[in-house]
Amino acid sequence: MDSQVTLGQRIRMTRIRQGLSQAQLALPELSDSYVSLIESGKRIPTPDVVRLLARKLGCSPSYLSSGIDEHVQDQMRVTLEYAEIALQNGEAAEARDRLTELLADPDLASLPEYARRARWAHALALEATGELDEAIGEFAALAAVLSPDYDTEEWIRLNIAMSRCHREKGDAARSVAVAEGAFARVTGRSGPWSDEAVKLGATLVGAYLERGDLVSGGQLAERLIEQADAIGSPAARMAAYWEAAIVARYQADFEKAVTYGERALALLGEAADLRNLSRLRGEYGTLMLLARPDDAERARDELQRATREMTATAAGGIDIARCLTELARAELALGQPRKAADRATEALDLLGDEPRPATAGALIVLAEARIRLDRAESAVEVLDRAMECLRRMEPSREAAEGWFNLAELLSQTGDEERRTEAYRNALNCAGL
Repeated sequence: MDSQVTLGQRIRMTRIRQGLSQAQLALPELSDSYVSLIESGKRIPTPDVVRLLARKLGCSPSYLSSGIDEHVQDQMRVTLEYAEIALQNGEAAEARDRLTELLADPDLASLPEYARRARWAHALALEATGELDEAIGEFAALAAVLSPDYDTEEWIRLNIAMSRCHREKGDAARSVAVAEGAFARVTGRSGPWSDEAVKLGATLVGAYLERGDLVSGGQLAERLIEQADAIGSPAARMAAYWEAAIVARYQADFEKAVTYGERALALLGEAADLRNLSRLRGEYGTLMLLARPDDAERARDELQRATREMTATAAGGIDIARCLTELARAELALGQPRKAADRATEALDLLGDEPRPATAGALIVLAEARIRLDRAESAVEVLDRAMECLRRMEPSREAAEGWFNLAELLSQTGDEERRTEAYRNALNCAGL
């Protein structure tokens, strides 16, 4: 039966196929005239009436609403649920391929709830496989059909995802613009903040820091802690403390950063977002490495655990690669340059050839590992790749940090000309 016919026409065709008159279908709950109006399209039945008519006609309410055979609907549901589970288990490419096929099915448009879930999962899968432009397009399409006044929480989640993807691309300005616009709209209304509003603010703090705006990031982080403590929910407080820890890190107050990180970690068992939990644990390991280099073994343990958790969830390849890069730094701190080189290489395998901040970071760590392994010629080759990667990136805090670290390594190779260029580029990216 054609899925494009109207609900009323579908009821009429099913009734005739069942050999029922309008009166037989209507009584005793409805009138035959009301059924006639529904079938002619002059009345739109409520969901309760649709369920009643479906029960009398021996079919499902979703079939009457969509025209899609129940068996086909079951197949779509199974495909969707399988893809969602694959995504949760870290099998992003498998989930992406399944969802691409599902979204190409013209019948899916007649099942709006399935279509919405499929597009959201598809966007997450694209992000996890590093296809960031495509992911941004999917998230933006979903956000465009939502009202921030009536679907506030979902709309916030979509804007968080879009800002995150722009940040992962290295486009700090666009990341700020997306998060800032959404945050102003959400917090400009009266009433208490929600968990999702705090998470959106946390995303904006991260975007500010990536842009190099430590003042705005620090001010907003303090505001988030105040609001999160007022709300009292573990999820909101964890998001606020996490960003406060990162702000303290960039202020070079590493002990304060670790303190905030430990507060956030203490809330781990009370929150449910496994991807964010693993990212938080990775950040905490990084903070430990900076604040307490003598305890690099503990930092390594946290980073190893974070890597395992990320791999077992829908975490993106970029997140995992960043964690592997920090794990490589921990191995260097522990005097294990060969292991450090292996971890950095794993990170680069995940990142591909895109000129991302994470790629430059992994290359710089790999070069340092090779220098310590007395492989100077190979290290110079890797430094060349890192320099080319940084040249192709937009100015940002992370790019400035990359140039500075690169300059420090170039000093060990004796290449004073390129070392000077790297320092100059670091200052330019930092706005100095």
